[in-house]
Amino acid sequence: MSTPQPLSAATPADLTSRPTLPDGVARLHHLGVILIEGEDAGKFIHGQLTQDFSLIAPGEARLAAFCNAKGRMLASFVGFKNLQGDIFLVCSRDLLAGTLKRLAMFVMRAKATLTDASEAYPVWGLAGSATKKIAVGAEQPWVKAELDAESGPQTVVQLYPAGAVARQLLVARHQDTPPGDPLSESLWQWGEVQSGVATLSAPLVEAFVPQMLNYESVGGVNFKKGCYPGQEVVARSQFRGTLKRRTFLAHCSSALQAGQEILADSDPEQAAGRVVQAAPSPAGGYDALVELQLSYQDAALSVDGGGATSGLALMPLPYALLEDL
Repeated sequence: MSTPQPLSAATPADLTSRPTLPDGVARLHHLGVILIEGEDAGKFIHGQLTQDFSLIAPGEARLAAFCNAKGRMLASFVGFKNLQGDIFLVCSRDLLAGTLKRLAMFVMRAKATLTDASEAYPVWGLAGSATKKIAVGAEQPWVKAELDAESGPQTVVQLYPAGAVARQLLVARHQDTPPGDPLSESLWQWGEVQSGVATLSAPLVEAFVPQMLNYESVGGVNFKKGCYPGQEVVARSQFRGTLKRRTFLAHCSSALQAGQEILADSDPEQAAGRVVQAAPSPAGGYDALVELQLSYQDAALSVDGGGATSGLALMPLPYALLEDL
């Protein structure tokens, strides 16, 4: 029997028919910052994550996963190095304390110090006209720039867009509100969902290998770098074609939250997948990123809501998935 293939990427018509993320600036309280300082900062974190932080260039950022020995994700990061060589890791704030403690266990003799820098370095989301011009024609995700502002240096990272709307992260020490119309954090989180790039949060620790969240297709896994926890499992999932689960965009008329189980009407006794990330849609209902067994992608799906279920409709992703290497 042939393996079912994930839904195709969205066409331009698909993207323009969806609600649009407004232009504006949002303070992202749901994200925090781990700061790694010291001459071994890059070398240390390179050995812990799925991406290359040893050879990272000044104009680059990285999407990366932190995994356990079984290849299951403990956290996800948008990471970059500043001009002084310090490493910044932006992650879900509800995972920050535990992740910081676990990473610190592996420092050993490395000359690196890890701290929670969330208060010193607030994170902002920039959408549409509020985004910074960081390079000529720089629309490629994970491009990064250091900018000078009246309040001090800023780091800007280009993200995957929400539909056709450009998005960036801005990280700066004690940054005043960047210029632009206010944007609610809820709308920004809806834009995160629309981008198709999932951020791991507390309800889903150790639930996924990175490819289940499509990380190999959005720049989150480097298969050529050296060892890190779980590398063998992550590589085996890719090269042996054993991956049977993927992340999709979905819509539901009822409220959704990370960790909810997804059920297939044809097999209601076991979970077909889980909600990874969700936010209210401007058009009503909730949009979500959902992880799903590929064998159920054409089934009638619903979400378990404590005895009641609500129908779930899958939508095309905004990017294409890479074929097996």
